[in-house]
Amino acid sequence: MPNPAPESASTIPSKDRASRQALWGALFMLATAVGSGCMAGLVRHVSADMHPFQIVFFRNFFGLVALMPLVLSYGWKPLKTKRFGWHALRAAINLTAMLTYFYALSITPLAKVASLSFVSPLFATLFAVILLREPIRARRMTALAIGFIGAVIIIRPGSEAMNLGAMLVLFSSAIWALALLIIKVLSREDSAITIAFYAAILLMPFSLIPALFVWSWPSPQQWAWLVCIGVIGSSMHVTIAQAFKLADATAVLPIDFTKLIWAALVGYVFFAEVPEMWTWIGAVVIFSSSIYIAFRENREKRDSPPRNAPTAPV
Repeated sequence: MPNPAPESASTIPSKDRASRQALWGALFMLATAVGSGCMAGLVRHVSADMHPFQIVFFRNFFGLVALMPLVLSYGWKPLKTKRFGWHALRAAINLTAMLTYFYALSITPLAKVASLSFVSPLFATLFAVILLREPIRARRMTALAIGFIGAVIIIRPGSEAMNLGAMLVLFSSAIWALALLIIKVLSREDSAITIAFYAAILLMPFSLIPALFVWSWPSPQQWAWLVCIGVIGSSMHVTIAQAFKLADATAVLPIDFTKLIWAALVGYVFFAEVPEMWTWIGAVVIFSSSIYIAFRENREKRDSPPRNAPTAPV
């Protein structure tokens, strides 16, 4: 009776490679979560003496500088596109989300901002159904409803928790979800490098316009913090892209929840902010809903590349 083919010759190396990729994907997502908390804290710190709109401009300016070596390594080829108008629209929408998000960071507890930003994937799913006519079944619709209930738990209409900052985060998340849909449309013809290239190039001059109305020259110390904000913001785009490239979305997305922990830690240590119990409860509800939707989409479209994106307009 012939012996079966040895499994170790083919499947074990493949499993080991998959395990290593999953581990690296998890580490890249963890780096993204830590970066999110650190950048939020820096924005809050700098916004004490500088308008958030100006911080947005410097985030984009130094972010572009940080990405230039990568951009230049590809030459001018990524600039070739037939959809410049869509790229410009995406940049304008992205800027709106970034302006409102950074302003919210300046006036809202960091943990609350992080928790409410988890609704972006929910808005993206909802808009995909409405605008792109994507089908949706009862389970995902139920998960969406539960996710938005989580947002209601955090802001608690009629209470002090329902303030301008909370509303700005929800608005920013909804606008960012529209940008995600445009990225999805653009990805049908343009590469990820082309999409990132135009976002970096267009956001810098676009964000200069609102910054000019509130302009003040940074101090030497502020220059250092602004450079850090720009570098961290651009690095997060790279690390989250690598996380989704190396591992399945449903495997690394749970680690994204730790950005709430890092934001809460930064808020507590540096700004004496103590997150409310309702913030944690609502965040768990929202994130559980997002994870379930991601799991269902991954199961239905197992052969398609993951289309998840950062949950905040960084």
